[in-house]
Amino acid sequence: MAREENTSFGVFKPIGHVVISVPDAPSAERAALAVTQAGVPTGAIHRFTDREMISQIDQDMQQASPLASIGQEMNLIKAHRDLAERGYHWLVVRADDDDQARAIAQAAESCGAERAQHYGRFIIEELIDRDTGLNQVGESPDRGLDAQTLSGEEGDAVEPASRRNPR
Repeated sequence: MAREENTSFGVFKPIGHVVISVPDAPSAERAALAVTQAGVPTGAIHRFTDREMISQIDQDMQQASPLASIGQEMNLIKAHRDLAERGYHWLVVRADDDDQARAIAQAAESCGAERAQHYGRFIIEELIDRDTGLNQVGESPDRGLDAQTLSGEEGDAVEPASRRNPR
């Protein structure tokens, strides 16, 4: 994957790809296999370990333009770093269109994927729905992303709304 084509203001932004986070290396292996079984060629799948992702993000944060904080790219890489610090591994998968991106996310989710974001030129779409029953709150460069978990932290277990006690 050519690095310069996948940045926006110095921050990782792989347009036309789905960025998938999975809890560990075995889950990454299963998710990669599921994605290939969904019809994606192995050459379209790039893998990153937790350590590789942390290194990539730290490099991005050092060279990011102040303009990178205008959109959500900085918040996304901070959320990705939080997951990587918890041992999450990553797949970055080329998607030819929205339908293929959804199929990739569905295949990865069946293998325990926590997140799958489809990077478009102007919009980054979250493809794995968090069944928390919580309303999404406003996101901003200062507030960061809404993790859609009870604690508000990435990587926290999400109990489906249908199984939680009402407040």
